[in-house]
Amino acid sequence: MKRLLMLGLAMMMLLAGCSAEINDYRTQQPALDIFRYFDGKSEAWGMVQDRSGKQIRRFHVEITGEVLGDTLTLNEQFVYDDGEKQQRVWHIRRTATDRYEGTAGDIEGVAHGQSAGNAFNWHYSMNVKADGSTWLLHFDDWMYLQDGIHLFNKTEMKKLGVTVATVTLFFTKKDI
Repeated sequence: MKRLLMLGLAMMMLLAGCSAEINDYRTQQPALDIFRYFDGKSEAWGMVQDRSGKQIRRFHVEITGEVLGDTLTLNEQFVYDDGEKQQRVWHIRRTATDRYEGTAGDIEGVAHGQSAGNAFNWHYSMNVKADGSTWLLHFDDWMYLQDGIHLFNKTEMKKLGVTVATVTLFFTKKDI
């Protein structure tokens, strides 16, 4: 049993060492400034997949962003494939050249993000309703700017360190 536990711990450490880090993108262009990208109007199309990879939801989001000083306010209007509508308002504050903190109504505590090159990595916890229950899930959210108009987003949603779902979004900047 002890040998099995040690093997499991070694595998977790090996896998953790293989994860991407924000500094891996420092030289990638074009540089992503989330304040510049999300100031104005943008929209996104996305899907949620369960841990087996099965698509379980699709959605469209219309986003209006406003920058005032060191704060970006994002008003997100979601429409899901089953007709459900949802709104989320983010208040994101730049705390350093490449570091951010954010809050929103369904976010537990404060989200923390960092940018480098064309990438932005965002960590936060959110209460998510599913199957009649509410689950506190931890999000590892990665955004990648492709050009001045298109932004890709991939998010892992975890419970107790295990990925239970992924979200993939494709953004288009409307105000150019």
